[in-house]
Amino acid sequence: MSCAATAIEPLRFREALGHYASGITVITSQVDDEPIGFTCQSFYSVSTKPPLVSFSVMANSYSYPKIRRAGRFAVNILSGEQVAVSNRFARQGEDKWLGTDWHTSPLGNPVIAGSLHWLDCEIHAEHAAGDHLIVIGEVKALNAQARTATKPLLYFRGQYCNLVEQGAI
Repeated sequence: MSCAATAIEPLRFREALGHYASGITVITSQVDDEPIGFTCQSFYSVSTKPPLVSFSVMANSYSYPKIRRAGRFAVNILSGEQVAVSNRFARQGEDKWLGTDWHTSPLGNPVIAGSLHWLDCEIHAEHAAGDHLIVIGEVKALNAQARTATKPLLYFRGQYCNLVEQGAI
């Protein structure tokens, strides 16, 4: 069977990847007393020794150059109750922080109230990958009191969805 290389259409590629459920985060930082943040579903753990996490961001992002300048960021893992927060931070050109309750992390990053969990990171490495950047952060602090009764905000096939617990497999 011949497997000739064919161009993958971006829309079909995005549709295919939509079949992979992911959690939703908001990546935040603060530069010159200006809070910065954006919604990100491309987040994952990298290593436990040292504790590393990673996220991907568009190379032409408005927010990321400011985060890079700060050298640090927080990962706010959103709860199922934070659809409005996810939508607000996914937009550009408006005050995302208006009406957003937050406090400052040990590293000085904004932590969004009501988040399921948060991780406070310093930028460890950055790698160019196509039209995105892969950012690796070293976790320096995290939420010591996670909200265990709350479910995560998930995204699957282009829409938010709920986690239904039916017992272990």
